[in-house]
Parts: sequence; C-alpha cells; structure tokens
Amino acid sequence: MTTIDFSPLLRSMIGFDRMAPSLENAFRTEAGGYPPYNLEVEDENKYRIVMAVAGFAEKDLSIESKDNMLTIAGSRATEDEEKSESRRFLYRGIATRSFERKFQLADYVKVVDASLKNGLLHIDLVREVPEAMKPRRIEIRGNETPAIEGSGHTETKHVAAAA
Repeated sequence: MTTIDFSPLLRSMIGFDRMAPSLENAFRTEAGGYPPYNLEVEDENKYRIVMAVAGFAEKDLSIESKDNMLTIAGSRATEDEEKSESRRFLYRGIATRSFERKFQLADYVKVVDASLKNGLLHIDLVREVPEAMKPRRIEIRGNETPAIEGSGHTETKHVAAAA
C-alpha cells in the first residue's frame, strides 16, 4: 500500500495534528459506494449533503452527530423482506440493503435540518464559529502609542504632557 508523506505540507501549519491521519484515511477510502450522495456548498458557512435513499422511509433512516462525526444509517424493516420473498422477480435492480455512511465534520459544523423528499435525503449543515475564534485585526503600535488606551497609567501620561 502506498503511503503519502505529508511532513512538507505540515511544516508551516500549526495545530493541525489530526490532518495527516485524516488525509491518509481519505486517500485509502474508495470513491463511490452505496448509497450515492452529493456534497454541496451553498455559501462560505452552509453545506448540504444530498443522499439517494430510494425505497427507504423516514422510520428506516437514522442520523447521528457525535464528536465531529456524522453517521447516516438506513435499514429496511424485516416485514418488507418477508413480503418480497413471496414475489418472483425477473430482475431486481432496486437496492434495499442496509447502509451506514460516515462523514468527518470540521470543528463548529452542526446539523441544522434533515428532510426526505422524492427519495433524496437532504441534510443541511452550518459552520458556526464562536466570536472568540473569528479573525481579528491586531494593531501594531509605535513607541509613542500607548499599549492599552484608557488605562489609568496612560491617562496620567496624557495629563502630564498637557500640563
């Protein structure tokens, strides 16, 4: 099996300890599979997973989000399988097998809605970055600019200079 050395890429990145194993895992995972799905980007912080789950009812599907892992599972009721045994098929191309699909979510990504329409499962995701984690501008101060404006120490300097 081929392994990829991500060390040149990670030299300039700080705090991405989980990135290399995640990339290696994604490299090993085969594309495709059942059921087929689309990943859509609606804007910078909104995403949608659309999964083709024809033949599955809402009660047959489960969605769970835990520790940045989104798990979507589907299993048909055994009643449906028993009914189909009495029928004879010339060709059976509609998949009714159980499935489990997992998606690794980035930090602060949350599931906000899920709906089933016309055999498609729509899962809406939103990234809600806390205010403390959003980028902020850091001012560079010169020698004459006080470090903290409005503190008692800097006000004394301004008063002394004015007098």
